[in-house]
Amino acid sequence: MEIKNIYIKGIPNEEFKDTEYLEKYIEELRANGVPIVVGALDDLINWGRSNSIWPLAFATSCCGIEFMAAAAARHDLARFGMEVTRNSPRQADVIIVAGTIVHKMAPLLKRVYDQMAEPKYVVAMGSCAISGGPFVNSYHVVKGVDEIIPVDVYVPGCPPRPESLFYGLMQLQRKVKMERFFFKVKK
Repeated sequence: MEIKNIYIKGIPNEEFKDTEYLEKYIEELRANGVPIVVGALDDLINWGRSNSIWPLAFATSCCGIEFMAAAAARHDLARFGMEVTRNSPRQADVIIVAGTIVHKMAPLLKRVYDQMAEPKYVVAMGSCAISGGPFVNSYHVVKGVDEIIPVDVYVPGCPPRPESLFYGLMQLQRKVKMERFFFKVKK
């Protein structure tokens, strides 16, 4: 397949002659049992989903202040398409658990998680949400949110900086981009 007489300013004509990578990509898609059009549509949908994640902040302590700082103008969470913080779990895609979770609060967190629509994701922000933090030996603190709900991304720190939260959210975006929307791979 050769394309002739193409002129696009700033792009050399030689770049249009190399189509081997496209053929390899098509062969890989066919080998995995995904039709080409559906695979490309799957990538497009996942790109849109990953760049429009609506978070629900479940902030209980100092990590909540760092989440607010990440959403403020200086750090600007809107760069990642996550500026629409939801107050209802029925409208949110990801719940960001930021802070200490005590045993009395655990059933409420589970209820909020259950009310979220599929697909739903969880980010554990801070050492208290990940492992109990400095309160790990006390009788009333849950030793990690993963004992209550499944966690997709861990953001360590006490409290983590907004840059750390951004890195964790970018990891979540990568995870969403790699999912299959139409075809679920059977293992």
